[in-house]
Amino acid sequence: METQILVKEICPTTTQVWVKRGALLVDVRERDEVAELSYDVPNIVNIPLSEFDAHYNELPKDREIVFVCSGGGRSLRAAGFLINHGYDGDKVVNMKHGIIRWVQKGFPTKGDTSSVVTKNEGSGCCGTAASKSTASCCDSSTNSDGGKCC
Repeated sequence: METQILVKEICPTTTQVWVKRGALLVDVRERDEVAELSYDVPNIVNIPLSEFDAHYNELPKDREIVFVCSGGGRSLRAAGFLINHGYDGDKVVNMKHGIIRWVQKGFPTKGDTSSVVTKNEGSGCCGTAASKSTASCCDSSTNSDGGKCC
């Protein structure tokens, strides 16, 4: 039986810390998605998931890599693929909640955010409707620096 490798996931706030340290962001969304709205950070490349198996070996093995997409699912698959192909699981992580949460946090982007904002109106922090009287599931989360997460 094969050993299952778990991918470490970080929130957009922690991703900001990784970016400041020089991590490479790998956006696995399709090119048309990136053309509409993209992350505005240094050190970012776009390798669509549909082309990932042909280009993953172009990624450096000696650098921290954060995988991103629109909601976190495709990037999780890509990060797992990379780890299963010999990359260090401590250096390769997935950003939870994708550009949707990135936009909600007000982090830098290029392009039209209205499609992301409109798509998620009425959604709570974790993708379900949130009541104003209850704390979100992210209110108690902290990142690696002790700051608020999600």
